[in-house]
Amino acid sequence: MRWSGRPGVALFLGVVLSFSGTPGSSSLDIPLEVLSHMNIEQLPTITAQSPNTMIAFPFDESYSMRCAAKGNPEPEFRWTKNGQEFDPDQDPRLLPPEDGSGTFIIPNNGNLSEFQGIYRCYASNKLGTAISEEIEFVVPHVPKFPKEKIDPIEVEEGQPVTLKCNPPKGIPPLQIYWMTIGLQHIEQDERVSIGLNGNLYFANALERDSRRDYCCFASFSRIRTIVQKTAMSLVVRNTGLKTDSAPGSGFANSILKSKPSLLSPPGVQTYTHLVKGQALMLECIAAGYPTPKVEWIRVGQGLPDRAIVENHGKVLHIPNVQQEDEGQYKCKAKNGHGEASHFFHVTVEEPPQWTTRPESQISMIGSDVLIKCVATGNPKPTISWRVNGLALNEVPAANRKVFDNKIILERANSSDSAVYQCEASNKHGTILANANIMIMNLPPVIVTEDSLQYSAVQGKTIVLHCKTFSSPPSVITWSKEDSADSVTGPRFFLHDNGSLEISAVEEGDMGEYSCIAKNREGSRAITAFLDIKEPTKIVDPPMDLRILVGTTAQFVCQAEFDRSFNHEMETYWLKDSVVIALNDTENMGYLVDDGILQIANVSYSDQGRYSCVVRSPVDQDIASAHLIVTDVPDAPEDLMLSELSGKSVKLKWIPGDDHNSSTTAFVIEFEESQREPGIWREAQRVPGSHTSALLKLHGHADYRFRVSGVNEVGQGRPSEPSESYKTPARAPDKNPENIKIEGHLPHEMDINWEPLAPIEHNGPGLEYKVSYRQQGTGDEDWQEHVVKRHSFIVKGTPTFVPYEIKIQARNHKGWAPEPRVIVGYSGEDFPSAAPDDVAVEVVNNTLVKVSWARVHKDKLHGRLGGYRVNWWRLRSLLASKKSHGEKHALTFPGDRSHALVPGLRPFSEYSLIVMAFNGRGNGPGSHPVTFRTPEGVPDQISVLRTMDIKKHSVSLSWSPPVEPNGVLTGYLLQYQLINDTEEVGPLVSVNVSDPDASKWLLPDLEAMSKYKFYLRACTRLGCGPATSEECATTPEATPTGTSSRNFSQTSTRSPPSTTVARKANTTLSSLGLASIHGGISTQGWFIGLMCAVALLTLILLIACFVNRNKGGKYSVKEKEDLHPDVESQGMNDDTFCEYSDNDEKPLKGSLHSTSGDMKPADSGDSLVDYGEEEAQFNEDGSFIGEYTGRKEKPSTENKANTQITA
Repeated sequence: MRWSGRPGVALFLGVVLSFSGTPGSSSLDIPLEVLSHMNIEQLPTITAQSPNTMIAFPFDESYSMRCAAKGNPEPEFRWTKNGQEFDPDQDPRLLPPEDGSGTFIIPNNGNLSEFQGIYRCYASNKLGTAISEEIEFVVPHVPKFPKEKIDPIEVEEGQPVTLKCNPPKGIPPLQIYWMTIGLQHIEQDERVSIGLNGNLYFANALERDSRRDYCCFASFSRIRTIVQKTAMSLVVRNTGLKTDSAPGSGFANSILKSKPSLLSPPGVQTYTHLVKGQALMLECIAAGYPTPKVEWIRVGQGLPDRAIVENHGKVLHIPNVQQEDEGQYKCKAKNGHGEASHFFHVTVEEPPQWTTRPESQISMIGSDVLIKCVATGNPKPTISWRVNGLALNEVPAANRKVFDNKIILERANSSDSAVYQCEASNKHGTILANANIMIMNLPPVIVTEDSLQYSAVQGKTIVLHCKTFSSPPSVITWSKEDSADSVTGPRFFLHDNGSLEISAVEEGDMGEYSCIAKNREGSRAITAFLDIKEPTKIVDPPMDLRILVGTTAQFVCQAEFDRSFNHEMETYWLKDSVVIALNDTENMGYLVDDGILQIANVSYSDQGRYSCVVRSPVDQDIASAHLIVTDVPDAPEDLMLSELSGKSVKLKWIPGDDHNSSTTAFVIEFEESQREPGIWREAQRVPGSHTSALLKLHGHADYRFRVSGVNEVGQGRPSEPSESYKTPARAPDKNPENIKIEGHLPHEMDINWEPLAPIEHNGPGLEYKVSYRQQGTGDEDWQEHVVKRHSFIVKGTPTFVPYEIKIQARNHKGWAPEPRVIVGYSGEDFPSAAPDDVAVEVVNNTLVKVSWARVHKDKLHGRLGGYRVNWWRLRSLLASKKSHGEKHALTFPGDRSHALVPGLRPFSEYSLIVMAFNGRGNGPGSHPVTFRTPEGVPDQISVLRTMDIKKHSVSLSWSPPVEPNGVLTGYLLQYQLINDTEEVGPLVSVNVSDPDASKWLLPDLEAMSKYKFYLRACTRLGCGPATSEECATTPEATPTGTSSRNFSQTSTRSPPSTTVARKANTTLSSLGLASIHGGISTQGWFIGLMCAVALLTLILLIACFVNRNKGGKYSVKEKEDLHPDVESQGMNDDTFCEYSDNDEKPLKGSLHSTSGDMKPADSGDSLVDYGEEEAQFNEDGSFIGEYTGRKEKPSTENKANTQITA
């Protein structure tokens, strides 16, 4: 009950009773803690006994008749057998117990029948007697069929027959088998069946039923015994009158047709009684010809849902029968000649069961004691009472009043303490219960330990225990700290056993509590201490995972908890609510580290629900996640072919497990074992929701199919191949495709096509019929040729004439469908005319626009491919002699009348022709057209060198550019101080106005300084690209002509020569030191050393120079060979000058143009600069719109001109 909320209200606590688990007894157990405080006598209680029925199986060594009891004083035991006193100690054959109980042991010495009977155990001490339930000891005999001679049974065909078994009685369950002497089972069906009674029934006998060895076998599984009845002989006579109207046999007696009758059970109705929980088995076996069909109904209502019809409809089985299964059932057997029926009246009864079991109790002296005993059953049980094992009339008591189902002890005294027995019986059994009634007064004894420490989590529930034993019952009160008032409030609840439950614990609930138990005999108190802890909470729970089989899964679990439990926390994992034992060999794939669970090499068995449990001594938190393992689908199963039509087949299959990833498609593959055995090709794909597909088939093929599933993971393994299916031969279903018409020669037409695949032949003897005729000839007949290859050449055709062509396939079975007609052209010839009115318009000094008149289509003799422009340089306008220079060409596809020609040399005279081309080749060229390009800026100066290097001056010499591209007007010389630093000096410019100059002296230079010189050649249009040179002035005067350096033409974009620069720097450093320490140079040893160094350096440079010029590929050498310079000299070791290419990193502030009209070095134009032209491809895929390079190569022009792509 709950507290009323009023302070100081005491709650009464009843005495706590606990009962033993022994059937039929109820004990009053005084706690051991109470007994340790005082010696209290207790009534005896039966704690163990043998089962109600004991069967002495012959293979057991002994049989224990058990009886154990407890009490204070210790109880003594005695037995009765069949209601008579039985002393086991008086029979030397019986073995005494080893535990001091009332048990005795019956050994299996082969003579057990005299021990058969009903036993009962009595346990007594001075307070009373407890008795056990009855124990029946059954000694089974070995069942045997009687020895008998059974006469043969003779019947006419169509008559019913019953072979009776009459099995012997034995320990159930009993199983009947009918077999032959050779242990071959008699086959059962609607006509032949074994009844529940063991008989073998024939609804109508047939001649084939005749045999002499029908044997009935009875099996008693509990005693491991099978017995055999004497073999019986059955003779079925044939009357000789035959008809073919009988089912199941080609012939039968026409005169034996009969309406049904029941072989079992006899009569028209049966009354069946059975115990609740048993199986109801109703049987109807009918005779008649043809064999009757048996139907079952329940009169007034339908059959129960649990009802099962067995034995070919002859048995109605209702397992675990219940009260609602009572009623009237009917079986009806019928054939074409009538019907027979039988009624079953089913009554469900029950053995006795306790409704109110007599309870053991302690009552205080002077109180009234009620002992109640109520049992139910069908038929209604009879209640009988005993006290200490004796009938009530044998132990009279003035204060005892007995009623049907209760006893009242008025103003009970301690002498009324006894064991009362209540026994309930009906025809299905007997149940017995002992109730220990103790009349006594006891002061409170608190069994719960004093000063217990309790810990609770905020918001949770805690129970403080105060288990008390007393008589009369004690008043229990709880108080907190030093307050005398009881704790009250809706969160506090006092249980009947004295425990205080506090719900929704708060921090203010922490402290010391007192439990006080009080009755008229005294009082007792204990204390308890409550501590409040922070709750355990999982803050980072595991999350659901979908993971591929074979990979590693990882679950995270992190929690917060009370710090005082730092060393007492426990974290473990569950899989599907079962703890994962990490030290178990079955769980080797699991690894737990710092709240992280790893599952290596995940398999399908790892799929499930994983829970992380974080537990403290007072609470726990749990979080769960699901692991879903995915994989490719399993292979489909049970492939089946249906709807076979020769041209198609329907393939069905059962999908395999999709492993948690829905199947999106099925891939159907086929193998054609005649042509490509072992090779599987894809036939079709169907959506993943389909389990069948209609497949189109080729003729004359031997097919097998297999199916594989596809999901988001990938494609699964294929199924086992289907059965093979060979299609009949038939005419081809299709004609060749990808027909190509080509004309390699003027009077021929090549026809090629893609042949049918072998599987597309549909039969043997594949051929192709090639049909062609000129287009536009009206109804002219087709020219036809039958070939086996996949190409055909038509000869003697006019040049470039359209033809209609069709190709049809056929085999021995017939022709393919009518083919479609395509149009192609016969072979082309070279164009026979050149373009007229060729004109050239100069756009700039490197680009011209060429125009012409188109060639007439009649002169093309083919499909126009485009136009080709060839040009060559005749001379520079500075030279008077003409020469046929390298030929250049550009191809322009399509029908056009103009084009741009880039990449010309300025200030030059050119010649140009234009020609048309088709698929055969180029036509004749036009009349050459001569034109001139205007002046441009010069090329780079080929040679620049320094010489006569002094302390404050340097002389420069050079040779003119190879291609001036106009009339030279002079040179632009620029220089600046560099000194190997990032900062450079100002750029100084000098205009050399003499175009014939080849030398220049630069005075007023700084001593021991490094300079860089830039020289450009100029025309009226501007100056060309610069050639550069570096040099360092000397610390003292250098003899004239001893310090010079050749330089060949080098682009300013070329990489610098770091090796030479390093050498020059080193020389400068060395000379600088020599000038500082000039006295050393006067020493003889130093002069000799320097001469040796100079000589070695000179030899090394000469070797490098020779090696470098061996290949003839050094551009400087080529230019010098073409334009020799008489002033060129070898390189001296003592020079401070060096050359550098102009592709080095630009110096800060260097090489700025001094005039706004300075032109870039490259004056050539490319096709990219002119949006009018488009890059296209020839028919053979080659690039069109190209021109040749500038190497001097002879130009060869023929059917396939060699061109260099622009």
